[in-house]
Amino acid sequence: MSETLFSSSSQRGFTSTPHANEQYNDQAPSAPTEIPRLARDTTAEQPWPVSVLSQKFHDAVSKWPGAWIEGQIVEINTRRSGSAYLTVRDNFEDISISVMGFRQFAVMAREFHQGDRVVIHGHPDLWVKQTRLSFMADDIRRVGTGDLKQQIEELRKKLKGEGLFDIERKLALPEFPARIGLVCAPQARAEGDVITNARLRWPTIEFTVVHAHVQGPQCPPDVIAAIQRLDADSSVDVIIVARGGGSFEDLLGFSDEGVVRAAASCQTPLISAVGHEDDWTLIDLAADLRASTPTDAAKRAVPDVNEQLQIVAEGRRRIRDRVTYIVSNESRLIEGYANRPSLTQPLLMLERPQRFVDESGQRLDIALRRIVDDAGLTIEKLHASLTALSPQSTLNRGYAVVQSVTGHVVDNAQTVHSGDELTITLRHGTVLATASTTAPSTPNT
Repeated sequence: MSETLFSSSSQRGFTSTPHANEQYNDQAPSAPTEIPRLARDTTAEQPWPVSVLSQKFHDAVSKWPGAWIEGQIVEINTRRSGSAYLTVRDNFEDISISVMGFRQFAVMAREFHQGDRVVIHGHPDLWVKQTRLSFMADDIRRVGTGDLKQQIEELRKKLKGEGLFDIERKLALPEFPARIGLVCAPQARAEGDVITNARLRWPTIEFTVVHAHVQGPQCPPDVIAAIQRLDADSSVDVIIVARGGGSFEDLLGFSDEGVVRAAASCQTPLISAVGHEDDWTLIDLAADLRASTPTDAAKRAVPDVNEQLQIVAEGRRRIRDRVTYIVSNESRLIEGYANRPSLTQPLLMLERPQRFVDESGQRLDIALRRIVDDAGLTIEKLHASLTALSPQSTLNRGYAVVQSVTGHVVDNAQTVHSGDELTITLRHGTVLATASTTAPSTPNT
């Protein structure tokens, strides 16, 4: 049956593959022995197999002539297996084409980079297995640096000169945010990545999500409006602008001057999570923090609850250890005070002072005795001297003291006249006498 099918197909001006028709016959054993020659002859009862249509497309495309095309490389991937895959964008229109090449072309493509403006020669090709149209290249030449890349570089220099990328302008992220403002595309994978990973780390975090176009002409105004709206919301503690990976062309909206200025003037800390780790846009330079992916942005925006619990547990342990150490130290001090003899036997405190008092009393008694003895000896000496010099001692030896009536001691007989009254003081008592005569003294007296 398959032989009849292919024979009739060849006669009708198109070719196919036995494998494709065998598949078709296996899946539809009741198919007719012949299929329509032209597309307008197909019906619901007599359709074309997919392989036939794909082969017809391939045959038609293979007749197209080769051509030179000009554009800008927005994505390039060269492999060691000897193949190269490029996405080339029109210099003026928002239109791109897939370019692939092998062998020599792959070697030549390794000298080119994203953003280069090139001219490429090749011919259209359709991959039958997936009915995919591409441009099979065999030559590539450099025209110049891509206009878009150059424009972005000039804009970067301009904004940098204005100080929009200065470190001093960067805001610190809050340590424990309560609400995150998220700018992303509706139903985008980036939204789920940010929310899921943020709540895994910090379950109480809340989100205010603003959907916006993240590529194409609507991207810049939507992103600007979303940033300004979230910045005006006082409940938002940090803003994340997130988009999944894409080609250089897809991410152009995040290098728009208005988007960069909106990010730089934002008073709320802003994290940019646009593309993958190797993708860079100008909003990354203006943001307060650049995350490599939306998942990385979620991890940087909130703390890890497990880490915080460990920090709290460690803090509590240190406090407990410190309090235990202080209490133990004070307990040892109290125990030491309680065991001191001054508390257990308080009278011992008086022993040393009592000894001092006793010894001082003894020393004072000895000193006073010595002072008294010395004074006594002095008195005795003075008494002996006084006694020796005293008139009484003379009287005691049998002498007498003669005094006149006036009380003057009579020591010269010439001063006494006959009839003068005299007082004679003896050892014991006094004699009143009257002078009868006087005699002059002799030279020996």
